[in-house]
Amino acid sequence: MPMTASTELPSEPRVYEGQFGPFTIDDSDRREVVQYRAGLAIAALSFALGTAGILWRGELDWIVQSVSLLYTVFWLALGYSLFKIHIYLRPLHRALQAFWLVGGIASLAIAHFSPQPFALTVFENPVTLWGVGFTFAALTGIYFKEGFCFNRFETKVLTPIVPFLLLGHLFQFLPTQWEAFLLAFWAANFVIFALRKVVQPIPDDIGDKSVFDYLEQQRQQPTPTVS
Repeated sequence: MPMTASTELPSEPRVYEGQFGPFTIDDSDRREVVQYRAGLAIAALSFALGTAGILWRGELDWIVQSVSLLYTVFWLALGYSLFKIHIYLRPLHRALQAFWLVGGIASLAIAHFSPQPFALTVFENPVTLWGVGFTFAALTGIYFKEGFCFNRFETKVLTPIVPFLLLGHLFQFLPTQWEAFLLAFWAANFVIFALRKVVQPIPDDIGDKSVFDYLEQQRQQPTPTVS
């Protein structure tokens, strides 16, 4: 639920009226939002730099190695954001974190067992996306959440484009030129998304805390037994 407030961290909590009663937003809440957005910004920058390396100078060994390192930074930053993001539905939140973890484990296994650099292995062996792709499924979940909650054009566009590109590479039905274009489009819009988050009012990303409190109370209620 969008709310108007300054993006600065005030010293006193602010009181808002939520769907299930009043709630306060304090400095701790705001720090979590700043951390969530910082993770997104690092992930977006790493992804954009890695994309530039692939598209412009992908044939150089040191560039390929750098892309692999940038992917690691991207993955870690994305995971940090996924642990700071506010999502009302806990099962969805846990699912996105699980996708991120599965993608990371698959990436580690590929990087460990393949003699080639990680980025080159994934490019030349699309089947690896059955594991690595879980990382980008988690990222797509963030795009979907942001597009649904805040009507952001870039995330609404990326939500279908990311799986389309990954499936296109996995099943080899996209020409290389189209893959390159969609990858560049993805990177550019990811950066735009991260930059727009910087200037968005902080309470927007906190949402209605009364909903979180209500859902937590519902989870803590004992399950009725059938006699």
